[in-house]
Amino acid sequence: MSVKQVVRQHYQAVVDLAQGVTIQVPSEGWIRTVRKALGMSGAQLARRMGVTRARIAQAEQAELEGGITLKSMQATAEAMGCRFVYAFVPPDTIEKVILAQARKRAEAIVATAGKHMALEDQAVTGSRNGQEVIRLTNELIHDMPPDFWQDK
Repeated sequence: MSVKQVVRQHYQAVVDLAQGVTIQVPSEGWIRTVRKALGMSGAQLARRMGVTRARIAQAEQAELEGGITLKSMQATAEAMGCRFVYAFVPPDTIEKVILAQARKRAEAIVATAGKHMALEDQAVTGSRNGQEVIRLTNELIHDMPPDFWQDK
């Protein structure tokens, strides 16, 4: 196993820790929801942050619209005695996400080759295609060419 593969496995393990986590964003957004849960007014939060009440209202709106910065979310969370956390949560393990992409690429390659071979009257059977998809999938996972994540 190469150093590059060991490093990639380490990163995969870190990301896989988030797998299965499900947290719904409250309909009013985190800032307003936590502020209300604490019984804190917008003016009180503004004083704690050294900003105006209007700035708190703007932050709450920006969060709902997806336009707030991570830095602002962190500062607001800290002003409310909270810790701000963000994550990318894959739908499954990173290994399975990679496998799905490799299989997709392998199937596309085999399909393209199959079209060319059929034009030359050298069509390949379905079971042979399946074997080739498996072989190419494993090769793509192992080698991960530079264009691995490019959908063609």
